[in-house]
Amino acid sequence: MHEIHDRQGRRDRWSRDASGISLVRPSVEPRPVRFAAEPEPIEIDLARSALIIVDMQNDFLDAEGWFAAVRNAEVAPLGGIIPRINALSSAFRGAGAPVIHLNWGIRADVANLPANVVDKGSSCGQIPGYGDTIASGDVLVEGSWGSASVPAIDQADTDITVFKHRLSGFQDNELDQILRRLGITTVFYTGVNLDRCVFATLMDGCFQGYDAVLVEDATTTVSPGHVSDAILYLIRLLYGFTTKTQALLNAIATKTDIGETA
Repeated sequence: MHEIHDRQGRRDRWSRDASGISLVRPSVEPRPVRFAAEPEPIEIDLARSALIIVDMQNDFLDAEGWFAAVRNAEVAPLGGIIPRINALSSAFRGAGAPVIHLNWGIRADVANLPANVVDKGSSCGQIPGYGDTIASGDVLVEGSWGSASVPAIDQADTDITVFKHRLSGFQDNELDQILRRLGITTVFYTGVNLDRCVFATLMDGCFQGYDAVLVEDATTTVSPGHVSDAILYLIRLLYGFTTKTQALLNAIATKTDIGETA
């Protein structure tokens, strides 16, 4: 039987031999790992897990981007999570788990964006918003400089990039279909901004049935600290779990139980 692997190494393809075509997919052997998390330690199946990197883009992190140049956000601290995200993405790739870059990438004509997105983004027309042109280019338009991941974020040929058009990465795009085809049940979330697109995507993913783990020191926000505290509280109470980068890296590397979160 001739098996065909997709670009991410998964076997979700038909196969052929001399007798015909088989629609039977090979089963995936579980690869359980356990690590410290809040509100309590958890075990996940690494064979059915994916890492999502949310909005690590020029328009949000660069001093010439939309957030800094137009919205006057203090973006320099956002880059502090990049080393941890890169360490996690390297570990996930090494374990054969998908890495997904989930970025804003809207239509230039914003034809599919509702008023509550367009007008909140522009303070109801008072400042340039989604799709508008600023000194660095068109704000978060797919293919623009602003929509690209910052150069410091590592990317590999096997990574998947999904463009989103809402705060939630599960609306109006193909993210859900990709995760289901890859057989993913647990999603790890990193990136910016915790209280905006990261949390909206995490919540929506839970509503779609995915288990959620936030890597809390690999995500951040320009909002005040008490906002992050509230989001972490809600995730632990209602949606899933939070962990730390080193706890997860240790678990992936050793596939054994570990102690307290770093």
